[in-house]
Order: sequence, then structure tokens, then C-alpha cells
Amino acid sequence: MNTDQQTILLAEDDSNQVLLIRRALRKANLTQPLQVVTNGEAAISYLCGEGDYADRKSYPLPILVLLDLKMPRKSGFEVLEWLRQQPELKRLPVIVLTTSKEKTDIHKAYDLGVNSYLVKPIAFNDLTAMIKLLDDYWVNLNQQPFYTD
Repeated sequence: MNTDQQTILLAEDDSNQVLLIRRALRKANLTQPLQVVTNGEAAISYLCGEGDYADRKSYPLPILVLLDLKMPRKSGFEVLEWLRQQPELKRLPVIVLTTSKEKTDIHKAYDLGVNSYLVKPIAFNDLTAMIKLLDDYWVNLNQQPFYTD
């Protein structure tokens, strides 16, 4: 797995949320490339390097996945379940970033192996602060699993 570019994959179907997250990344001075997919099937295709995402120079495997739960085609839960069954990808850090505060969603995400479950803040400054903390911990401090190409 080539993670030299430290790409972050965002799986989010709401274009307004994507725009806000991109703005928050810029405001927090994050330099990691962000790749965006808008449904669960596309997330799996990206992670497999299939179809539109076959070129790993353009679509490198991420060091971190930010995953919305409520997406078309395949839900975030389905993506997470699939991901944890893949020997090459099962250790990839996945953070649920969603609007759901439902206990059943939280429990299900952890049961499926999510690394962290975060509720999207309403205020933009709070989102920026959250993104900065994500970067500080998951990208800069956290020791990533080792992968082979």
C-alpha cells in the first residue's frame, strides 16, 4: 500500500458537506490531498483500485478514511463491514463522520470495527477545530500500519 502522499479519502454524498469539509481543511492549513467519493460503491471501488480509480498515482490508497454512514448504493456500514474483511485493508484507520447521534448507529459502527465515531458539528469553526484535531492525531501522531505494495 503506497501512502507516500498521505491521501485522505472522504466518502460523503452531500455536496454541501464536502464543500464545508474542504473549506475546513484549508482553514486548518492541512496539506494532505483529499479524494472524495459520493457513495458506498465508489468508496469500495476506490479502495480496491478498480474502474475509474485504477490509476494509483492519481488515486493512491489513503492513510485515513472519513466515512459518512447514510450514503446511496452502499451505506457507510456496508463499506466498513467490507473493509474490515479485506486482509490488505483491514487495519486502515476509519473515522465515521456523520450527523447521527443514534446509539444504535454508534454501537453498530464500533461493532464493525470503526476506529472513531464523530458527529459533524453545526458551526464551521467547530468543524475546522475537529478537522485540525483529526490531522494532529490520525496523520501526525498515530503510527500507521505497515503495508506492502
